[in-house]
Amino acid sequence: MRVEIWSDIACPWCYIGKARFEQGLAGFAHRDEVEVVHRSFELDPGRAKGDTVRVIDMLAQKYGRTPEEARSMEANVAANAQAEGLGYRTEGRDHGSTFDIHRLLHLAKARGRQDELLGLAYRANFAEERSVFDTDVLVALAVEAGLDADEARAVLADPQAYAADVRADEQEASELGANAVPFFVLDRRYGISGGQPAEVFAQALEQAWQDRAPVVTGGDAAACDADGACEVPSGGGKG
Repeated sequence: MRVEIWSDIACPWCYIGKARFEQGLAGFAHRDEVEVVHRSFELDPGRAKGDTVRVIDMLAQKYGRTPEEARSMEANVAANAQAEGLGYRTEGRDHGSTFDIHRLLHLAKARGRQDELLGLAYRANFAEERSVFDTDVLVALAVEAGLDADEARAVLADPQAYAADVRADEQEASELGANAVPFFVLDRRYGISGGQPAEVFAQALEQAWQDRAPVVTGGDAAACDADGACEVPSGGGKG
């Protein structure tokens, strides 16, 4: 069975959703027969390379909030991340174009190291003092994931390398009607939107394995939409 996950490094609910999905997968009896493929989705596709801002400043400007309100929004998301055992810094993080990261993830996919690089990139972006919008940091992460440094640097230096693969993923997301991430597709029959609880993923895996009728699960689970808006479950704001 194949599970495809559309996500973006800039999306905190993709970071949290990945952890929750993996919890659901861990308890699935047929987990060794599940292929997980990560696909590209940019929350801010119009942002130029090198145009980075602090996340707090971006949130305050985007939602017309004060810096204090933006920090509160980030604190709500951080609480959800920490509940899953994930590190999350609410200050000092950058926001920028993730196109290069997605291109590098396609190289990692070709080398069988995609999940490793994605996990490292999420941790660097949300939990560590490392900017994933810096080429040297991306190369270092690629090496940590088991990729060749020279090959990774060559891909990042060539704006056309794996660009078509990123655009193809994004086009496919549009055709599937995915306008927010994370978005999970199980065997092209079941769709799950947002960072759902682990038990929802466990149930969906069971249903997909039994080849039942298609179902899309949504509800109040948090997600980041194509405009970069990241919702917090009822009781919180947006972050």
